Amino acid sequence: MSRISVRGFAVASATAVTAVGSVVGVATGSTAQPNDAQATAEGATLLLADIPAGQQADVQVAHLEAQADAQAIAADYEARKGAEAEARKAAAKQAIAKKQAAEREAEQKKADRAAREKADAADFAVQSSYTTAQVQAMARQMVAADQWQCFSNIVSHESGWNYKAVNPSSGAYGLFQALPASKLATAGADWQTNPATQIKWGLNYMESRYGSPCGAWDFWQANHWY
Repeated sequence: MSRISVRGFAVASATAVTAVGSVVGVATGSTAQPNDAQATAEGATLLLADIPAGQQADVQVAHLEAQADAQAIAADYEARKGAEAEARKAAAKQAIAKKQAAEREAEQKKADRAAREKADAADFAVQSSYTTAQVQAMARQMVAADQWQCFSNIVSHESGWNYKAVNPSSGAYGLFQALPASKLATAGADWQTNPATQIKWGLNYMESRYGSPCGAWDFWQANHWY
């Protein structure tokens, strides 16, 4: 009979160590415990011929199972590495996309601000009176496009776009129902008769207090004042 060596049954996994160690202990009469992985892994050499014939098949099966476990562990590790690498790539792409979107938004806001600064109250010809459509046209030229709806909502609720609206109880005045009304004078001496001056004041107020007309509108919806 040829003498076939079987080495290192515990190399692949702790499970295989336990299984093979148990068989070897029985076959050789060793007092070592089944979980003595260190002694097994250090390269003890066994011979199939030294193991009772009835147990040789069990030893060979354990050895094959250890190899299969090692291959499965290696494959799982490689799969995890690949998945992690793909996740990192996806996260990097997402971060780049967010940065680019933020840069585009910042550029748009900058462009809107520049356009708004070109249309100031002084740019509109003074008239004896103004229609609602004319007042709204002024506001559209002074308010950033992405803030327009919020701005319009507030003015609609406060005054219905009537730049001469007066609250009989409090004395609040104009498009934004400023209280006291004299606050509007910080935007221009013609605050009582010029809607462009009022729009300038209202826009500055919303931006300084709430960050933007939409910030002011969010507050208005929650409190019904701003």
